[in-house]
Amino acid sequence: MDALLALAVRSGRMLRVSLPDGEVETFLDDAGPIPDGVVVHDGIVYWTTMGVPEVVGEGEANRLYHRRDGGVHAIGLDGTGRRDVVAPGTITTGKQLTCDDTGVLYWGDREGRRVSRAHIDGSGLADLVVNTGAGELAECVGVAVDRAAGHLYWSQKGPSKGGQGRILRVGLEVPAGETAATRSDVEVLWDGLPEPIDLHLDVGWLYWTDRGAPPAGNTLNRAPLPAPAGRGAEPQILGGGFAEAIGLAVDPAAGRAYVSDLGGHIWVVPLPEGPEAGALPRVLVRLPEAITGLAAL
Repeated sequence: MDALLALAVRSGRMLRVSLPDGEVETFLDDAGPIPDGVVVHDGIVYWTTMGVPEVVGEGEANRLYHRRDGGVHAIGLDGTGRRDVVAPGTITTGKQLTCDDTGVLYWGDREGRRVSRAHIDGSGLADLVVNTGAGELAECVGVAVDRAAGHLYWSQKGPSKGGQGRILRVGLEVPAGETAATRSDVEVLWDGLPEPIDLHLDVGWLYWTDRGAPPAGNTLNRAPLPAPAGRGAEPQILGGGFAEAIGLAVDPAAGRAYVSDLGGHIWVVPLPEGPEAGALPRVLVRLPEAITGLAAL
């Protein structure tokens, strides 16, 4: 991993952050309204936008993302070929985005209360999960895919600082005779989490950020992937003290993870197997605005 792409909320910029020195340059001036999830696949950058909120008062709770104006977008690493992956107005609130090795994108749609996928050319758009309940408990945020095992993982953060977050799993195909809203194969792996956000899968481990209340929240966590029909083990907290942890990139070869937060920090978190095992998280760079999604370059 040589660099990170990071999404800046207020300015709508996509930033390139060099490793290990933290030097920052602008990769894209206008990524759209409230960019949130980002991934790189085969020389193309893909990202989501949450859309323009209706502001009804002070604070994040009064920024309402109920309009269907979120998006999934693409641009080459050389800065050319910008396009919308799906037509504007297709999704409500684009959150974390991932891509499997066959070129299929998966994303959480928070206020849409669903997880969807499409090929990188925009074809094959389909919902894999649709939650019919109302409110924050039904909102989908983080996503991760285990193509080999045929599993989709996603997070539902629940109310802010509510301690009702969950991480769930389903198969990559909707069972025959069922719909994305009536699936019988949904497994709740963890519940009662502070507020899980972005996910990352690596060699039998699931990593996630959590922006909930300390001590278990505002942390980076990991746990082994549960066996079929199994429950998740007690999470291992790898680092904490973040300012509303959101984005996540993991570099097992270097023994480090990177976490972004709404305080504008990008943190380096040593992994237990790495050369800095036991060291505390440190700030790689402090930026003047909130940072959401991270992607490895």
